[in-house]
Amino acid sequence: MFEPMLWPRLLSPRRFPDQKLTTPNVLPERGDFVRDYDRVVFSSAFRRLQRKTQVMPLPETDFVHTRLTHSLETAVVGRSLGRLAARHLLEADAALAQQLPNFDQDCGDIVAAACLAHDIGNPPFGHSGEDAISSYFLSPAAAPYLAQLSAAEVADLQHFEGNAAGFRILTHTYAAHSSGTAGLGLTYATLGAFTKYPRPSLVPEAAKVGGASEKKYGHFQTEAARFQHVATELGLLAKDATAGFYHRHPLAFLVEAADDLCYRIIDFEDGLKLGLIAPETGLPLLKKMLNDPAGRVGSVQWHDWREELGYIRARLIGKLVAELAGLFGQHAPAILRGEYDQSLIKELSCWADLQEVQRLSINQLYRSRPVLEIEAAGFEVLGGLLDAFLAAVFDAGQGHRSRKLLLLLPEQFRAEGHQAHVSAYEKILLLTDFVAGMTDQNALSLYKTIKGIELPKGF
Repeated sequence: MFEPMLWPRLLSPRRFPDQKLTTPNVLPERGDFVRDYDRVVFSSAFRRLQRKTQVMPLPETDFVHTRLTHSLETAVVGRSLGRLAARHLLEADAALAQQLPNFDQDCGDIVAAACLAHDIGNPPFGHSGEDAISSYFLSPAAAPYLAQLSAAEVADLQHFEGNAAGFRILTHTYAAHSSGTAGLGLTYATLGAFTKYPRPSLVPEAAKVGGASEKKYGHFQTEAARFQHVATELGLLAKDATAGFYHRHPLAFLVEAADDLCYRIIDFEDGLKLGLIAPETGLPLLKKMLNDPAGRVGSVQWHDWREELGYIRARLIGKLVAELAGLFGQHAPAILRGEYDQSLIKELSCWADLQEVQRLSINQLYRSRPVLEIEAAGFEVLGGLLDAFLAAVFDAGQGHRSRKLLLLLPEQFRAEGHQAHVSAYEKILLLTDFVAGMTDQNALSLYKTIKGIELPKGF
């Protein structure tokens, strides 16, 4: 039997990759984990989320969520969920308050920071962007570029994962930018909570036991040693340490729950406001989940169903956050022992209704014609950009077209100068960083330009 994970170690305030503690806070209200939140907010990768798709690609209406607004809302929910869940643990273990006097505040701040960053690695065009990048590397066009790669490196690309791209953003510094190695320099605790899938793209079949943390992977081969370092610092339990395969940081369950809650309910809200889901169908379903025996919803006479929808959504999220916090408190001892690996949201009392919400969203929102048309275009755009720039990189700028394309590529993504001795895999990953980091509009504009479909404005 393994010794359980320990909260004092799991909440390590040390910053990656330096093992030294930061200078003690002069202002305790802005602790180490609040600084993590602030660092994410001020990062360029986070700022680009304002022009990346959440559900409706290239939205023309103000009330539809982007990746940025979704991330902000998830962080708000995550902060409340982290603090409430921690209070359940403090009530069950008086010694914990002696060990960690700011335990509830710290848990809330860590979960909020990790939630804020949870989509920071997602490419343009929503989740179809991940599929578009994966599909390109599965195509015959990409085969020559993958010939020198290991099986694990090929798996990284052919099953491209926004979570792994996010971990890379948080922990990687480009050689063309500086000699630093810290990325955003976040604490180990926040990096642990961020990593919902603490495994590489390939792990031994014998080590798999199933569970929520094994559905995807959390880091590329380039960040394998970095994640191993994070896991060791935090004392995460290993499933197969030699393969870099671990049990989750306990707070990652809360990050996942906050994200699940927000995208299910708020995407549904977007579908209602866009007219893709009928209010006479959607509102009763949300009211049923709220289960309002006191009749507070019905005590107000609503003149605009959209305002009623906002009120119901707010109260429903509050109710489910409280229920999720209680569930985490129940399962925390098993989580610390590595014996629990399920999505908390599936244990909610209204899980069947949430599945109906998801079904309606899939059929009437995610599969609506505007979404499908623009997501299909995303396959052409992202695949086309990767194909054009990879050809230029591996041609080393020998051809006229290659030289022009390489000049369009920002220096940090070129395998030259400070990065002259990189492998074929790293060259490809640099190019994938470039494409995945674009906003929807930037990717579309550059694709049109290099294909000669549309010249830049001013010409």
